[in-house]
Amino acid sequence: MIAYLKGTILEKGLTYLIIENGGIGYQVFVIPEFLQKSIGDEVSLFTYHKVSDDGQSLFGLPNFQALQFFELLITVSGVGPKVALAILSSATVESVKQAIGSQDAGLFTRISGIGNKTAERIIVDLKNKVGSLGSSSGSGSEVFDALLALGYNQREVRDVLNKIDQASAAQDQIRQALKLLGRA
Repeated sequence: MIAYLKGTILEKGLTYLIIENGGIGYQVFVIPEFLQKSIGDEVSLFTYHKVSDDGQSLFGLPNFQALQFFELLITVSGVGPKVALAILSSATVESVKQAIGSQDAGLFTRISGIGNKTAERIIVDLKNKVGSLGSSSGSGSEVFDALLALGYNQREVRDVLNKIDQASAAQDQIRQALKLLGRA
């Protein structure tokens, strides 16, 4: 199973990148922030490796917390990896969690491939699970929100969150992130 991938972007499609690592090119379906990168850029992402009768697919996410939430989304009947990726492409993990907590089906029904029944199923199935992804996800979203509030864009913030110590306190994570962002 491929759980993490770091390499150079060889080609880009509408919804995927081809990433070269060790002489092998991997096709990885990604969220739009990765599609903004240029051919030749180095990327690192956490991946979900789907194996089915029709073949294998990789889905790339910016950090481990997003991967955990992606895996939680696909446990819902009617939500496959492409729909889960579409959900995380349209909103942050924290926004999706808030929509589930406040039973806001509108966030989901705006996404192609999700109707009212699937939106309601996502809310019902995950309402009691969204807080169960571990303490680091709460801290990560707190750091993410703080950096956004300071004026950094989502792409910059996600890139820097992959480089800092996720086990440290939120204050220390923010300090580390600000140091890294200051050099960029």
